[in-house]
Amino acid sequence: MNTPVAPSFGAALREWRKSRGMSQLDLALSAQSSARHLSFLENDRSRPSRAMVLRLAEALDVPLRERNALLASAGFAAMFRETPLEAGAMREVRRALSLMLDKQEPYPALVIDRGWQVIMTNTACARLMSLLDLGPGGQPLNLLRLMLHPAGLRSAIEDWEAGARMLLLQVRRELATGSDAVLAGLLEEVLRYPEVAALEERAPDARAMPVLPLTLARNGLRLSWFTTITTFGTPQDVTMQELRIEMFYPADETTDRFARDLAGSAH
Repeated sequence: MNTPVAPSFGAALREWRKSRGMSQLDLALSAQSSARHLSFLENDRSRPSRAMVLRLAEALDVPLRERNALLASAGFAAMFRETPLEAGAMREVRRALSLMLDKQEPYPALVIDRGWQVIMTNTACARLMSLLDLGPGGQPLNLLRLMLHPAGLRSAIEDWEAGARMLLLQVRRELATGSDAVLAGLLEEVLRYPEVAALEERAPDARAMPVLPLTLARNGLRLSWFTTITTFGTPQDVTMQELRIEMFYPADETTDRFARDLAGSAH
């Protein structure tokens, strides 16, 4: 089996510049360089300094994981650590995550990683998952699989097609900001699920809505939510940058009352 060959620094830089819609002159000005020097770098006629790689990556808003890859392609060691969330050095990060999850009560909140794996939830989320028969299984819960797999929540989601289409669009956008093999593999998997690939070929609904609600109907319940995504500001660790906190808010009074009543009955 042939091992894929990593692109040269010049080729990787050129792909990043094009993905950002920048000309060589635009990037050169942002990175305090010249278009001529940038042309030499993209054609591998010149080797960049470590500082130049970092300036270019900053100007292109390259994710930390991909900045390490750019450094490696130019012959330099990685600069940004990837610390496991359970490590002692991440104690304050875990504390911050727990605080955010707790403050979201009585509404659900969860933390997912770059591969859409659910790694933390608050009590409200655990209660909702239990009501929807989504208790702990043999594998970590993956939010993308849960939403798109025929055996997941598909049958319980009203207007599933619109929600699934938005999920696929979000994954495509995430992949446009980096060559993430984990996420690319996950997308390839879910596109093989029945009816999923065809969703990308359909035009989105023209209804004017400020947010797309997620309405779940199962086991006699009908709950409607909208969500927000929170990330860490100015992260200097790959793991921190790739964590996302998804918070659920009730989209109607019935859902709000249900969440509050459920929380009250649990005490």
